Amino acid sequence: MGRRKLFYQETYVSFFVSLVFIFHRGVICQDDSSLDNPAANRLYNQFVFDKISNLTEVFEDDIKRELGFCITNVKEDYNEAFNFSSKPGFLNKCGKTTKGDMMQRICTAAEVRIYFNGLLGGAKRATNYLKPNKNCNLSSWMFGCEPGWACRTAKDVKVDLKDDKNVPVRTQQCAPYCAGFFCPRGITCMIPCPLGAYCPEAKLNRTTGLCDPYVLFFFFTFMFLSFVLEDLVRLEVIFCRYHYQLPSGQPNHTCGGADIWADIVSSSEVFCSAGSFCPSTIDKLPCTRGHFCRTGSTAEKNCFKLATCNPRSTNQNITAYGIMLFAGLGFLLIILYNCSDQVLATRERRQAKSREKAVQSVRETQTQEKRKSAKDIAKKHATELQQSFSRTFSRRKSMKQPDLMRAMQEQNKNLTFSGVISMANDIEIRKRPTIEVAFKDLTITLKGKNKHLMRCVTGKLSPGRVSAVMGPSGAGKTTFLTALTGKAAGCTMSGMILVNGKVESIQSYKRIIGFVPQDDIVHGNLTVEENLWFSARCRLPADLPKPEKVLVVERVIESLGLQHVRDSMVGTVEKRGISGGQRKRVNVGLEMVMEPSLLVLDEPTSGLDSSSSQLLLRALRREALEGVNICMVVHQPSYTLFRMFDDLILLAKGGLICYQGSVKKVEEYFSSLGIVVPERVNPPDYYIDILEGILKPSTSSGVTYKQLPVRWMLHNGYPVPSDMLKSIEGMASAENSAHGGSAHGSVVGDDGTSFAGEFWQDVKANVEIKKDTLQNNFSNSGDLSQRQVPGVYQQFRYFLGRLGKQRLREARTLAVDYLILLLAGICLGTLAKVSDETFGAMGYTYTVIAVSLLCKITALRSFSLDKLHYWRESRAGMSSLAYFLAKDTVDYFNTIVKPLVYLSMFYFFNNPRSSVGDNYIVLICLVYCVTGIAFALAILFEPGPAQLWSVLLPVVLTLIATSTNDNKIVESISELCYTRWALEAFVVSNAQRYKGVWLITRCGSLMENGYNIKHFPRCLIFLTLTGSFVW
Repeated sequence: MGRRKLFYQETYVSFFVSLVFIFHRGVICQDDSSLDNPAANRLYNQFVFDKISNLTEVFEDDIKRELGFCITNVKEDYNEAFNFSSKPGFLNKCGKTTKGDMMQRICTAAEVRIYFNGLLGGAKRATNYLKPNKNCNLSSWMFGCEPGWACRTAKDVKVDLKDDKNVPVRTQQCAPYCAGFFCPRGITCMIPCPLGAYCPEAKLNRTTGLCDPYVLFFFFTFMFLSFVLEDLVRLEVIFCRYHYQLPSGQPNHTCGGADIWADIVSSSEVFCSAGSFCPSTIDKLPCTRGHFCRTGSTAEKNCFKLATCNPRSTNQNITAYGIMLFAGLGFLLIILYNCSDQVLATRERRQAKSREKAVQSVRETQTQEKRKSAKDIAKKHATELQQSFSRTFSRRKSMKQPDLMRAMQEQNKNLTFSGVISMANDIEIRKRPTIEVAFKDLTITLKGKNKHLMRCVTGKLSPGRVSAVMGPSGAGKTTFLTALTGKAAGCTMSGMILVNGKVESIQSYKRIIGFVPQDDIVHGNLTVEENLWFSARCRLPADLPKPEKVLVVERVIESLGLQHVRDSMVGTVEKRGISGGQRKRVNVGLEMVMEPSLLVLDEPTSGLDSSSSQLLLRALRREALEGVNICMVVHQPSYTLFRMFDDLILLAKGGLICYQGSVKKVEEYFSSLGIVVPERVNPPDYYIDILEGILKPSTSSGVTYKQLPVRWMLHNGYPVPSDMLKSIEGMASAENSAHGGSAHGSVVGDDGTSFAGEFWQDVKANVEIKKDTLQNNFSNSGDLSQRQVPGVYQQFRYFLGRLGKQRLREARTLAVDYLILLLAGICLGTLAKVSDETFGAMGYTYTVIAVSLLCKITALRSFSLDKLHYWRESRAGMSSLAYFLAKDTVDYFNTIVKPLVYLSMFYFFNNPRSSVGDNYIVLICLVYCVTGIAFALAILFEPGPAQLWSVLLPVVLTLIATSTNDNKIVESISELCYTRWALEAFVVSNAQRYKGVWLITRCGSLMENGYNIKHFPRCLIFLTLTGSFVW
């Protein structure tokens, strides 16, 4: 940091000296006789400024190179500070005062060199005197050496302002120099004051004996050394501030003009005071009513129509605009809050009518096709019946008439309309692509612990059949389902899984595989029909007509018994909706509407009563008629429900299989082992109680529950591991009995593993689970399902419509968020007023922290609620890109509106010099950036840690970005902080409005913070790229 400050100190030299030289070279001699001639004055002024304008190009490259961090356009900034063409009167007055020898009183390059060299020596001695020079030394100290005074050269001496080696002798006609110029103590020449400064001649204060109002303060003068000094020397200065005094013993000596131009803190008396404006450096006028004048103003500015501006106003009070904007936004929020539901209801009614027409059209078409098919079947059947009658009469002439009539009725029963339609429906059942899953010697081991979750499981799941997976708690039922679908995270899987008789990844068929999770992951702020319709549109074939899709959804709603709640909100924890059983059926319906070929359900009947469970199972059996392979985990179903299953997979603790086959043969198999179900006892309850160890088989059977898995393997001729044979010989240890033997999974720590070893195994297991989860979520194993779902663009439209509905239904939460932003804007805008010394850095620091916190919390709440839904939908094959693009698009509303809401209060209460547009653009980029960071935190962490990181990040990064520590590591880190980019953009946008007399203050403030006035676009780009990258 020290080297950077020294570098900026050096660069100030070039800037200041360049400006001085430019102005010096534009000044020419003027005859005293022509000073009262207006035409001559105009020609003189035009000639001077032509010279200035032409010579600016000489130093443009130097200024750009040395002062690029605070100067954007050399000519523009120069004109803002030293273009006196509009008010050149002080030049003419100075010409009159000096009687035409003004050119001989302006400092040359050599005098500037001595001046700065003298300042350097004075700084080392901790004094305020320059080094002795040709004009001011121990033997020669004239009035011109005093502050505010200047002398001229002899008339016959030609002054070359470009000469930086030879110092002209300035000892004649010493006098107070002209108003509009300043001269420090120790040199006998003068320098013009910039625009926005007020530099009249000083007046003697008889009370204090000081020349008011100016101060002598060597601050930035010590920084202007790089242009005139060849060797760079570090400055260590003891600054002091005082009004200069008249020399003692010199009664004829009077006060001169200003003695220094520096920053606002060091030389505030030089700046045109607030409430007044200075059209030139020697004129100061009070602001009139209806106008306001900030410090350093060259003209008064008109106040807005509703602003309050009394005479001598230092700023305009534009709070009324903030109140109006607050009222407007509040009115819009009220409309949004009260009318959002009505808009959605109207839209849904129109869509419902469209869907009803589509369904009616499809049903009429299907009815016509069925009637035609029935007619063809009837004709064919009538022909076959006629032929049958002919054969019957020829062979059985002796048949009695009543018997013949009964035979004819039996043959003709299917020729009724209902019978023919029934036959047509049986023929019209659409078959789907079938998936048969066979598994052989399937073993699943937990990584890091070498613990078996399942072992030696062999069987098959056939299309068109409903299979039930049962077993006691800890038997690995859910693990079995996740293994079949290829989602067993953190586990090593051995054995073989065949899909349609081929060794293929089950993930390749995920577009036609439905997985119903145990938890009801359903969007609570959508209706039942909206949830099902969205799943159907995204997952059904893209070439399937919309009426067909509508019919699929209608069929699922009807089969699941959800007709009377189809337009009801599903509900959330905060807002109750449909019942738990109905919610469970909606959870199943999300997978049924995509017409899967393999449907896997994890405890779909949990929480349902008997009638609802039967209704659900009947719907699933209807799906099985179309060739769907259905496998579901069930906990102790009723006997009626149990008999509705086709196959049963019975697991023992430790993931060992005890039975796999037809439900009708399960009792026969266990009876062969001596395990007979008592009368009036539900068979699945009885078997699970035995596997749990609650009931023991009869002693006559000679079988224990530990031996049942081995008995099944021996019954089917499967190979049995040697360690499992011990159980059938009665050699199982007591420790393993709770888990079905050592093969059932050993307890870590029984083999003498230390606590540290056990802890390390747990860490490795958790890491493997996270790793496999990410691989399962983002892996691409190709597609073998032969189903073309809607593309990214079409899914993007579906996601966009769904997210739009959800946001409209969250109008109350949105209104609260906006209200908090409004209050934050009022508080920070009122308390953190803009400081001219720092260009509002403190208020903007609070703004960055407040906006970051509020927007991150909102984004976390938005995404954390959708996190489970996103994982389910992405695993089902929906486009993650479409989801994030839609979420990004919908959140653009907040990205655009939230900065406006905050600025409506902050800007109009704080009233900085930067424009609303500049602040709004920076806030948009900041909100976009922090929203993206919040989404990344929501993905990577659980809700609790994500919220903690969202609070810590803006605070810590802001502290790093504003740190004044000279540590290079801290500086490097601060360059990568988004808070620094936002702060720099805010400060730079405000600093650009400070011109003229503010140039030194602007450069000093940017220097102190390490900002660059040209980095405004770069900061916005960095903020936007950071938000886009993490999104």
